[in-house]
Amino acid sequence: MPEEIKKKEKIPRQKMPEQDPKLRAKNFNEVPLGYSPETALLEAGRCLQCKKPSCVEGCPVQIDIPGFIKYIKEGDFSGAIMKLWEKTSLPAVCGRVCPQESQCEGQCILGKKEEPVAVGRLERFAADRQRTKGEFKLPEKSPTTGKKVAVVGSGPSGLTVAGDMILKGHEVTIFEAFHKAGGVLIYGIPEFRLPKAIVQSEIDILKKLGVKVICNAVIGRTLTVEDLFAEGFDAVYIGVGAGLPVFMNLPGENLIGIYSANEYLTRSNLMKAYLFPEYDTPIVLGKNVVVLGAGNVAMDSARTALRLGADSVKIVYRRSRDEMPARGEEIHHAEQEGVEMHLLTNPIRFIGDEQGRVVAMECIKMELGEPDASGRRRPIPIKGSEFTMETDLAVISIGAGANPLITATTPGLQTNRRGYIMADPKTGKTYKKGVWAGGDIVTGSATVILAMGAGRLAANSIHEYLTIGW
Repeated sequence: MPEEIKKKEKIPRQKMPEQDPKLRAKNFNEVPLGYSPETALLEAGRCLQCKKPSCVEGCPVQIDIPGFIKYIKEGDFSGAIMKLWEKTSLPAVCGRVCPQESQCEGQCILGKKEEPVAVGRLERFAADRQRTKGEFKLPEKSPTTGKKVAVVGSGPSGLTVAGDMILKGHEVTIFEAFHKAGGVLIYGIPEFRLPKAIVQSEIDILKKLGVKVICNAVIGRTLTVEDLFAEGFDAVYIGVGAGLPVFMNLPGENLIGIYSANEYLTRSNLMKAYLFPEYDTPIVLGKNVVVLGAGNVAMDSARTALRLGADSVKIVYRRSRDEMPARGEEIHHAEQEGVEMHLLTNPIRFIGDEQGRVVAMECIKMELGEPDASGRRRPIPIKGSEFTMETDLAVISIGAGANPLITATTPGLQTNRRGYIMADPKTGKTYKKGVWAGGDIVTGSATVILAMGAGRLAANSIHEYLTIGW
């Protein structure tokens, strides 16, 4: 193995071409441009094909990573996508937005000495090749069981359950509250990071397999979970995410020009404000924009503001760079495009004008003390360090909460003190018979792939219930 590793190290990790930062900061086209077949073959050749692949252990949905990469190495791109589909319904999505650096690639043996194999980029290549060249056949489905499964929510968790259930022979219907399926993949992640056509393509494959998608169906209002059982569904999976806005309760927070990141991104993405004037969706177009928070959603908001015409965009975060929760790649892209990082800074209040519009934000400088419950060093205000920052648009991106619509109308579901549905982490079973839940509505805001992992566990449990019993 040491000789094999040494041999592979001679081939450097293949870079993915990107749009020039100055150009892309003014458009909504995708930033990374993808691998060519030649580059993909070269990168696939770096894989050691380990007999005990630790990369698979780092994948929440247990993709056979060496398996699909081996197909790429051999030039069998159709075989690669078929191998991916054995474990994931969303390879084009995962190849773009998964935090591979802390999961599969973080476990890669090559990464101990050199850069790991670019698993995410190869996954994206295989999925994009299938979509553009049509080199695939649909996965085989098990014989029909006659059982019906309702999936509430069409985000990554719900789509994973739908994909698994349809292949296991069950009838699947997805109920989506919005007019477009995709959940957070559509309303939360901007076009430049995850194009809408990519998400639609993955959903279209599920439809071809037989999954039904019903939009504008607000479960908890138009129908309840009890209604779904009355209509003949044998099991219900709840994967509605955590979309309730969270604010900071600061003075002046109700001024015009202050958004939650959830509303700001939904207006831009799902409601297509980014396509003005084709879509004339109302949205405040700030020139001096501040984004409060430092996660991936904050980076998405900041980079969206640039593309909507802002002259200045600042990330304001109360901790240091080391504590920023966003992916390193997202921070890097934001800085390349001109987003300013104002760290160890915390807002105190918003200041408005006579018309009730935000014009400034008062802040205070912070220093880091001892670690708190999150394991990160606790930020402490520095007395006398207050200062004012001009802004005409503020986006608050400090997390999201659980919408109580379903839990309030479903007797038997239990929630924790924060309103998230309580479910077995190994199976997704809730306290209500026949109902499973997973993703952000159980864990709180997390990643796409972790939501998919929860969907996979729940799908296996639902299948067992439908074929054996509770």
